[in-house]
Amino acid sequence: MARGATRLAVAGATFLLGCAIAVAGEDRLARIVDDVVRPLMAEHDVPGMAVGIVVGGERRVFTYGVAEKASGRKVTPDTLFEIGSVSKTFTATLGAYAQERGAFALSDMVSRRLPALAGTSFDGVSLLDLATYAAGGLPLQFPDAVDTSDEMLAFYRGWRPRFPAGSRRLYSNPSIGLFGHIAARSLGRPFDELMPEVIFRPLGLTSTYLDVPASRMKDYALGYARDGGAVRVAPGMLDSETYGIKTTAADLLRFVAANMDGTGLDDALRRAIAETHRGRLRVGGMIQGLGWEKVEAPMTLDRLQAANASAMIFEPQPAERLDPPQPPQPGALLGKTGSTNGFGAYAAFAPSRGVGIVLLANRNYPIPARIAAAHRILRELGAVAR
Repeated sequence: MARGATRLAVAGATFLLGCAIAVAGEDRLARIVDDVVRPLMAEHDVPGMAVGIVVGGERRVFTYGVAEKASGRKVTPDTLFEIGSVSKTFTATLGAYAQERGAFALSDMVSRRLPALAGTSFDGVSLLDLATYAAGGLPLQFPDAVDTSDEMLAFYRGWRPRFPAGSRRLYSNPSIGLFGHIAARSLGRPFDELMPEVIFRPLGLTSTYLDVPASRMKDYALGYARDGGAVRVAPGMLDSETYGIKTTAADLLRFVAANMDGTGLDDALRRAIAETHRGRLRVGGMIQGLGWEKVEAPMTLDRLQAANASAMIFEPQPAERLDPPQPPQPGALLGKTGSTNGFGAYAAFAPSRGVGIVLLANRNYPIPARIAAAHRILRELGAVAR
């Protein structure tokens, strides 16, 4: 009875939001986005942006500025942006899918699934620890000297934890990157083959790539670094698993929408997506899911900024394991930021409201500004609190 009442309440809230936007009109929605995005771009010297909004299953994309300064090529709905660490939500989905297919369990020890690490510190680290950055202090990035698979394995074999597994969260590409690598290995295919086959195509993501094909290079934006130079992401160890996706605002918005409503998806994929939403660690005012990071109601700007503060990226944080994992609570917002040297991204959604947002830019502008912009738009839509 309680679950049924909750579903009715969620459906009602989503319906009312959709009606509110319909009554306000598409012009008002455009004005809301314009009033936030244009000053943001001016303040942070962002050349181009694409913004997507989904409400009650209806999706809109707004584009601004240029994808390339020199040519004046404009951002369009077809423009491809690097999304940096938002890629980790896709990797987490593949890992959850591997569990749904019986390829592994999140509780498995890492060395069981990657025998090359048997007899190392990874005998006591679970796949869930990897996926939630709680292995015990893996660094933010691989050392510069790690360029090959053999060097990667040597790095992991020589690593020693700073903390007991599960006790601290320290954001880490080598952590969730290894999780994605093992997920693909457990499914018997290379990661770069599995991601398009298992995630992109079933979700209808026709403009989402790990490697942009020659036919779409004309749509690939140039990113702009702090010195103003044009850049694109460089290859790196486990880059596909951690920061390698390039996509359009429409495709990323479609991914966000599928996270809110998996109707019509293969059962295993639908369950995998739901699995990524379950809270695994409480870290201050943030709850770490698989890929997604969750902030509970009331959804104020201060709470969102604290959950996305630089300390959450660069400093180890005490963590409380949630057992059993916690499903999203009414009013919660799930989100993920992502950056490369020349791009900045943010994707977030409120499942109980049926509202989601994506912000893609070809400059790595400050995360607090992204959070504030998304919060203001969502507040105007009635999806979050002040």
